[in-house]
Amino acid sequence: MPFYGILAVAALAVTNPLLEPWAGPHGGVPPFDKVKVEQFQPALEEGMARYRREVAAIVDSKEAPTFENTVAALEDAGRAFNQVHEVYSAWSSVMNTPEFQAVERDMAPRLSAFWDETPQDLALFRRVQAVHASADTAKWTPEQRRLVWLTYRSFVRSGALLDDAGRQRMARTNQRLATLSTTFAQNALADESRPVLLDCDADLAGLPESLRRAAATEAVAQGQEGRCAVANARSAVADFLTYSDRRDLREKVWRNYDSRGDHGDAHDNNALITEMLALRAEQARLLGHPTHAHRKLEVSMVKTPERAMRLMEQLWTPAVARVREEVAAMRKLARRAGQKEDIAPWDYRYYAEKVRKAKYDLEEGEVKPYMQLEKLREGMFWMAGELFGLDFTPATHVPVYHPDVRVFEVRERASGRHVGFWYFDPYARPGKYNGGQTDVYRIQERFRGEVTAIVSNNTPFVKPAPGEPALLGWRDAQTLFHEFGHALHVLGSNVAYPSVSGGRVVTDYAEFPSKLMEHWLGTSEVLGRFALHHQTGQPMPAALVAKLRKAATFNQGFYTVDSLTSALVEMKLHLEGGRPVDPDAFERDTLRRLGAPEAVGMRFRMPHFGHVFASDAYAAGYYRYLWADMLAADAFEAFTEAGGPYDAKVAARLRANVFSVGNTVDPFEGYRAFRGRDASLGALLRERGFPTKEAAPVRAKSTAP
Repeated sequence: MPFYGILAVAALAVTNPLLEPWAGPHGGVPPFDKVKVEQFQPALEEGMARYRREVAAIVDSKEAPTFENTVAALEDAGRAFNQVHEVYSAWSSVMNTPEFQAVERDMAPRLSAFWDETPQDLALFRRVQAVHASADTAKWTPEQRRLVWLTYRSFVRSGALLDDAGRQRMARTNQRLATLSTTFAQNALADESRPVLLDCDADLAGLPESLRRAAATEAVAQGQEGRCAVANARSAVADFLTYSDRRDLREKVWRNYDSRGDHGDAHDNNALITEMLALRAEQARLLGHPTHAHRKLEVSMVKTPERAMRLMEQLWTPAVARVREEVAAMRKLARRAGQKEDIAPWDYRYYAEKVRKAKYDLEEGEVKPYMQLEKLREGMFWMAGELFGLDFTPATHVPVYHPDVRVFEVRERASGRHVGFWYFDPYARPGKYNGGQTDVYRIQERFRGEVTAIVSNNTPFVKPAPGEPALLGWRDAQTLFHEFGHALHVLGSNVAYPSVSGGRVVTDYAEFPSKLMEHWLGTSEVLGRFALHHQTGQPMPAALVAKLRKAATFNQGFYTVDSLTSALVEMKLHLEGGRPVDPDAFERDTLRRLGAPEAVGMRFRMPHFGHVFASDAYAAGYYRYLWADMLAADAFEAFTEAGGPYDAKVAARLRANVFSVGNTVDPFEGYRAFRGRDASLGALLRERGFPTKEAAPVRAKSTAP
C-alpha cells in the first residue's frame, strides 16, 4: 500500500464510527445512521490488527496455560473486530449495493485468511491443548468445561493437528472458498433484481386488488411507472402463481425465479459450485473424513449423513404419495377448465387453491385479508409475553439503516430488566437477501459484566401501496413467526460466555426454536386477537378458523417434497467426495432417480441455493429444517398434552432447557430435560397428515462434557 494510502487508512481508523464504542443506552446500538461503505475496509483492517495484538498477548504470556488466561482470554479477544463485522454482515444481507459488493469481493479472501490465523497458530493451540488436558476441570463450572471442549474441538476441526503443508493448503482453500461464496451470492442477487414487467390492465387477471396495487408500486420502485412488476422475490412470486389466471405469465414468472444463477451468462453459478464442491471435498480428506458431508455432520445432532438421509427418506415416500393424490385432484379441475397440459410447477399453487376451495370451502383469498403484518407482529409480541414474560416497546431513538426498519426495546415483564433490542426489516427491496433471515448484532453474555442482545428479523414481504396494510399469505405469516423464534432464542439467552450464547448451538438444533414458534400462529388466542380484517377490524370468524384447522394438512405433500428435493440433492452432491460434478446434470439425474414429481419443482435449485453455496453454513445441512420440524412437532405436543399452547409449566421448562441455555448443554440432554424423553417422528407424521408409522425415538450418545 502506498504511503498516502496508509495515512488515509490511519486517519479513517481514528474517526471511523464503526470502531467507536456504540453510543446510546444499555451498552449502545450500531451506528447505522453514520455508516458509509468506504468505512468498512479500514475498520475491518483495524479490527483485525487489534485482535492479532490480543492473541499475541495470550501466546506470549509467561504463565502456565489456564482456563482464565487462555480460553477465557480468547473469549474476551476480538471485541472491536466483532463489532465491525456484525455491521458489515448486516450490510451484506440488507444493503448490498454495487459499491458494497466491491468491498466484499476485496475483503472475502482477506477475512478468510484472518479467520485461519487463530486456529493455525500452533503456539496458541498448544496452550488450548494444555488447558483441555488440564487436571483442573473439577474447579470449572459445567459451562466452562463445555467451552473448553468446544474451543479445543474447533481448533482441531480447523486443521490445528495438520502438518505445515496441510495447514497451508487448508488456508488457501478457505480463501478461495470465501471468494467463490461471495461471487455466488452476488450473482444470485443480480438475478433477483430482475422483475417480470407486466401491463397492468391485461396481465393481472385473477390477482386481488391489493396485489395489483403492490405490483404497480414495485414497478415504480424499478423505475417503470405506469407498468406493473412482479419482483423476483419468493413472496411476490408465490402470490402471483397462486392467483394469476394467465398460465403463460405464471410460467414466465416461475421460470424467472427458478432460473436464478443458471443463465449461462456472467452471473451463472454452475462453475462456481463445481469448484466449491471440489475444494470442500479436499478439505474433508485433509481432516480424515470421507466427504464434506461427513465432516460437517460429525458435530451435528444426527452425527452422520447416512442418518440424515434415513430421516429424509422416511418422509419422502409418504410425501410423494400425497403429491400424486394432490396432482390427481388438480388435474381434474384443470381439465374442466380446458387445460390440456399436465400440472406443471407454475400450475401447482394456482390449482391447489381451487382444490382447497372445492374440498374445504377455503381459499387463501379468504384468509389473507385477516393476515395484516402489523397485527401479526403485535400477536408475536403478545405470544412472547405469555410464554417468556417479555414486553416489546418502540425504540424510536435508535438509528436504522433504511426507513423500512423499526426497533423495539425488550424488557422482562416481571422485573422491568432490559433484555435487548429487536430490529424489524419486513419488506423486499434491491440489495436485500431474498428470504427470511435473523442477524445478531450483539450476543448476550455476562462474562465481563452483563451484556444484552441486539437482534434483527429480516423478511422479503411485498411492500404494500402507500397507506395500505401489508397482507400476508399463511406461509409468509409462518415465516414471520419462524424468524421471531430465532430472535427469541437470542433474546432469551442467559449464559456467561459469548461463544455458547443464544443460537450458537449445533447446526441442526438451531432451527428447532424457530420451527417451534411457527405453531403459535394457528392458536385460537393469536387468531382471535390479532387476525383482524384489514377493512372492518373484525376478528377472523370462527367458521373460517374451523376451516383452516380442517385444512391444516392440505398440500403437505407439495411443501414436503418441495423442501426435500433441495435437501436430498445438496446432500448427495456433498457425498460425491470430490468427483467432478456438473450441477445442472447432477440435479436432473438425482431428481429422476428419486422419482421426484415433476409438478412440484424445487424450493431452491443449486445455482441459487444461497444457504449452501453463499456460505458453508448449511452445506450438507438443509435437512436440518426437517430435523427441526420433527423436534418442533414433538415439543408442541408437550403443550397440547398439558392442556394448551400457553401452559405455564411447559413454557417454563422450554425457557429453562432450550431458550436460555444456548450451547452450554448437549442438545439431546437439553431436549430430554424439557420433554422428559427423546423426540420421535410420530408427531411430525401426524401433523402433516401422513400415515402414522411411529418411528423409534431419536437418540444419540454424546461425547461432550
